[in-house]
Amino acid sequence: MDASLWWFTALVLAVGVERLVELVVSNRNAAWSLRQGGVEVGRGHYPFMVVLHTALLVGALVEVWLRRPSTPSALAVSMLLLVVLAQALRWWCITTLGQQWNTRVIVVPGLSLVARGPYRVFRHPNYVAVVVEGVALPLVHGAWITAIVFTVLNAALLRTRIRTEDTALRELAGAAR
Repeated sequence: MDASLWWFTALVLAVGVERLVELVVSNRNAAWSLRQGGVEVGRGHYPFMVVLHTALLVGALVEVWLRRPSTPSALAVSMLLLVVLAQALRWWCITTLGQQWNTRVIVVPGLSLVARGPYRVFRHPNYVAVVVEGVALPLVHGAWITAIVFTVLNAALLRTRIRTEDTALRELAGAAR
């Protein structure tokens, strides 16, 4: 049995555990935001986002175990580095936003926009992390079909998500982004 399949499976499971930790943080922060008078928008696309992100993990595992692609070491190592960097960026976003971060679009009227940390550089740095991870994680073990399908579907989702978020921030927080 190819040990790289087991290492890849462990990596994907670790990312899955990390996602569960994110959900705990997100739920705690969402509750805080709602107690502060936060308004949630964009509920319609949220279930699709959950399914898509779950499908990334499941799809990568299924593709690798079924196709058993041969992956050049240089590709595997470079993609693993990108996965680690994407995780670091994601947690930089989470810590920078503090209680304002969650996986939903909840805006607390009157709170000012965060313009420090990665938000100094990117309007939506968390989505940069998602895009990088969506390509890199499957490619750690050559799951290029999963990487392409996720990227295409995620681009459509992010288009809706970013519009929803920007509109909510403009209208509810009274700030243009």
